[in-house]
Amino acid sequence: MSLVHLSHVCSHLQNASRARLGLTSVPATKQILSLMLGLQDQGFVSSVTRGSISGPDPEYVPTTQENVSTRRLWLGLKYFDNEPVLSKMRMVSRPKQRVWMSVEGMREVAKGKDYEYVKGLQPGECLFVSTDRGVYELREAIERRVGGQLLCRVK
Repeated sequence: MSLVHLSHVCSHLQNASRARLGLTSVPATKQILSLMLGLQDQGFVSSVTRGSISGPDPEYVPTTQENVSTRRLWLGLKYFDNEPVLSKMRMVSRPKQRVWMSVEGMREVAKGKDYEYVKGLQPGECLFVSTDRGVYELREAIERRVGGQLLCRVK
């Protein structure tokens, strides 16, 4: 999975929430799907559904070689007191500078302390990690004792 596509998704979600959109779509890849499901688990988006360019599918449509280019993930964005729940989403790893971290380093970041050149987590902030077992939120990766590549921070 290219980090370029993931950075486009980050900026798209940030812009969509600032524009007060209720529903938006992003490309459907395995890594983006697992990241969006993580965002839903953490309460940043209300729904994640598969669909096509025209909108969410009312019933399940399998992805095939013929329709793979038109498949999208449709996300329901959340708002609280007329403010977007997802206010900031930034990449930590970049295509030219990937950031890998061990469990010990992730523990320091989760405590709010800076580790190497990664800032500590602030209250209400999440950090997503790509591991060999999938995409996890930072605290879940620490709990499972797996390190990996830091993807993005969400506030």
